[in-house]
Amino acid sequence: MTTEKIAVSVPSEVLSRARAAVRAGAAPSLSAYVSRALEQQTMLEALEKMLDEMLEESGGPLTPEEKRRIDRELLGPRRRKSR
Repeated sequence: MTTEKIAVSVPSEVLSRARAAVRAGAAPSLSAYVSRALEQQTMLEALEKMLDEMLEESGGPLTPEEKRRIDRELLGPRRRKSR
């Protein structure tokens, strides 16, 4: 994969947390950390778009009653007792 160098502005607190994460071993470098964050965000946005399209094709989001019925069917009585 080719890489490009860019310049971005981020809030100081965010940068401090990212640098701390790199120091703690979360990534080999700040560039790698930011690259992974961008990759995760773009994947999340693609997934949200796909889910929106699927909901649109299937008639929209589940109603509260549909969610309860699915919970009962998938999770059984144990889930109902914990509510």
